[in-house]
Amino acid sequence: MTDNPAESVLDVTGLLCPLPVLKAGKRLSGMVPGSLLTVIASDPMTAIDMPHFCAEQGHTLLAQTVTDTRYSYVIRRA
Repeated sequence: MTDNPAESVLDVTGLLCPLPVLKAGKRLSGMVPGSLLTVIASDPMTAIDMPHFCAEQGHTLLAQTVTDTRYSYVIRRA
């Protein structure tokens, strides 16, 4: 978690589907609208699940990056 309360980091490395999306949803529900959440994951299924989750829940997926076996998502809370 960063010093700015409007920004948060959630590391779900090692967790498999559906846990990364469920944990992201729980964290986002406790955040102020417009806040940013960066999710760091290792499950390749998040490349499908996270964009779908954002679209379904009305959140904005600002960035999606893959580096080796790490997946990173920056989400703006609806």
